[in-house]
Amino acid sequence: MEENYIIILRESLEKKVRILRDIIHSNEEQRSILEDDNAPADEFERNVDAKDALVRQIVELDDGFDELFKKVEGELSSNREKYASEIKRMQNLIREITDLSAKVQSQEKVNYDLAKLKFAGIRKQVKKVRQSQKAVSSYYQSMGRGTYYDPQFFDSNK
Repeated sequence: MEENYIIILRESLEKKVRILRDIIHSNEEQRSILEDDNAPADEFERNVDAKDALVRQIVELDDGFDELFKKVEGELSSNREKYASEIKRMQNLIREITDLSAKVQSQEKVNYDLAKLKFAGIRKQVKKVRQSQKAVSSYYQSMGRGTYYDPQFFDSNK
């Protein structure tokens, strides 16, 4: 029974590696969306939603891993020789997870900075549009008053 739990632990780590790779791919897509001035906003939103689902999966895996590890921790430490190959594989997976997590964090930082720049540009565009609308509105209001001025050079003697 304990051996099955240990295999499940390893499989959980393998799944986490796959999900982290998916997040890295999603971050690369997000970066290209942020760098593309013509990318639609809903494309960015879909990407963020997909990444959110992947992150939730990782949280679930981590929670399950922690619970399961507590159950088999004593068995692993008391029979290290028996599970040496599985322990070694899990250690390698944990190293890979650490490396992938660091890459995800650096990508997230770059994407965050790109998003700040893009949204700042959008705010500037919105501000310009509002200013233009105010100017047009003001022009039409002043022209629409219909103030009538008598001709200045009218000869009334004729």
